[in-house]
Amino acid sequence: MKRFDLMHAINARGTFMVCKYAIPHLERAANPHILMNSPPLDMKEKWFAGSTAYSMSKFGMSMVVLGLAGELRERGIAVNALWPRTTIATAAIKNLLGGDRVMAMSRKPEIMAEAAYRIFLKPARQFTGQFLIDDSFLASEGVSDFDAFRVDASKPLAPTFFVPDHPPPPPGVIISGERWG
Repeated sequence: MKRFDLMHAINARGTFMVCKYAIPHLERAANPHILMNSPPLDMKEKWFAGSTAYSMSKFGMSMVVLGLAGELRERGIAVNALWPRTTIATAAIKNLLGGDRVMAMSRKPEIMAEAAYRIFLKPARQFTGQFLIDDSFLASEGVSDFDAFRVDASKPLAPTFFVPDHPPPPPGVIISGERWG
C-alpha cells in the first residue's frame, strides 16, 4: 500500500496540485498551456492487468487533463496530454525495464521535446483537451523523418504502455519488427 500511495501522491495528486497552484499564474500568460506526460484514456483490461496501481495513477493524470481542459477552456488555458509511442531512452528505461537492450530500441528524449515545443506554439484557446501520441502529432505537423530520434536505427522500436491500437504509427515507423503504414 505504501507504493500505491506513493504512485498516486506523485502522479494523480501531484499533477492536480501543481496545476491548481499554476492556474493563477497561467491566467496572466499570453498563450498559457498545461501539458501532462500522461496516456490517452483507452480503458482496456490489458493496460491494467499486472500493473493496476501504476495504471490507475497514470490514467488519473489523464483524467486531470480531461477535467481541467473543460474547466479552463473559457479562461483560455490549454490542457493537453502527450505520450510516447515507444520507450524513451531515460534512466528509468535503462534501470527498470531492460538495460542497454531496451535503450537501443528506444527513441531519444528529443522526440518528446520537439512535440512539446510544437504544442506550446499552438493557440491555447483553440488547442485544448487533446491526447496526443508523439510521432502521430509530429506527423500531423509535417515531420516525416523519425529516424533522427532513434537511439539505434538498426533495432526495432520497443512499444510503450497505454498506446491505443488506432491510429497506427506514421508511415515508415517500425515497432517491434512489424512495419506499419
